[in-house]
Amino acid sequence: MFAIVFAVFSMMNRAPAVKKISYGEMVNYFNNEQVDSFELVGSKVTCKLKDGTEVTHELLSLGMFEENIMPMVLEQQKNGVITSYNFSEGFTLPWWVSFLPSFLLIGLVVVFFIITNRQMNGGKAPGFARARVKTGADQKEHKTFLDVAGADEEKEELVEIVDFLKSPRKYLELGARIPKGVLLVGPPGTGKTLLAKAVAGEAGVPFFSISGSDFVELYVGVGASRVRDLFEEAKKNNPCIIFIDEIDAVGRRRGAGLGGGHDEREQTLNQLLVEMDGFGANAGIIVIAATNRADILDPALLRPGRFDRQVFVGRPDQKGREEILKVHARGKKFAPDVNFANIAKGTIGFT
Repeated sequence: MFAIVFAVFSMMNRAPAVKKISYGEMVNYFNNEQVDSFELVGSKVTCKLKDGTEVTHELLSLGMFEENIMPMVLEQQKNGVITSYNFSEGFTLPWWVSFLPSFLLIGLVVVFFIITNRQMNGGKAPGFARARVKTGADQKEHKTFLDVAGADEEKEELVEIVDFLKSPRKYLELGARIPKGVLLVGPPGTGKTLLAKAVAGEAGVPFFSISGSDFVELYVGVGASRVRDLFEEAKKNNPCIIFIDEIDAVGRRRGAGLGGGHDEREQTLNQLLVEMDGFGANAGIIVIAATNRADILDPALLRPGRFDRQVFVGRPDQKGREEILKVHARGKKFAPDVNFANIAKGTIGFT
């Protein structure tokens, strides 16, 4: 009952709606002498017609009203057609004020983006195109070959790299050429990343680590820019090691993408090839990459002068698994009857 009474009361007290008209319709009303009176407040014109109805229009330009309509108003007032009119200065907002909330929102997003990038890049200028590199300083302790167990053959193949980084002059005097890149190939979890860290730890050189998927982004050109940034940072800290994990994410055979030669991943790969050709064999920078899908890599990556040395990192045998257990058992207490050899026998296929 209360709702019905309230609805009836609202209908009785509701003011008649004022019809909004176009500028052309308003001019026609004045031309046809249908306007009895009008009021101009700011840029809003409210006209009362001869039949008692009210119409309104929001002017885009007061100059047009003064030029086109005011002469008719003055003439019709003399003839008694228009009985009265009123001008008052209302406060009107500029047209751009309606867009102000959008501008403020965009500004806040830009400021947040700048602050976030500066925090991620150590206070440097915004750079989403900078490489997301992890350095050896991020590790609590440096790894060496003593921390790598069950990979004796792999370590033997990498000793030459360590020796070159330690004593490059010896190789320069003999005219020897050290490979620019080493590709670690093997199943997941076999210690490829640990081996790369151990090489840097043994040689005592900076270690720059990045994942292949970190290069590729939605924005065209970002991946290539990150590759350039990575190698520029490495050149400032040579001798050093660049480690690219899961290189198949960026080094896949070209021509397989939907974008053809303009595919972002292929542009990133092209830049990587250019950078590896850009420093000499004795520049003191060794690029180590890891993958478990060497079969899908672009042939240009594997040609001489790039990743021309491949080291297969396989699953450890029984002796290797026993050595791995002993490494992880350092500093821990075990029962007297714990036999690592027996545990290694029961963990066939483990890494």
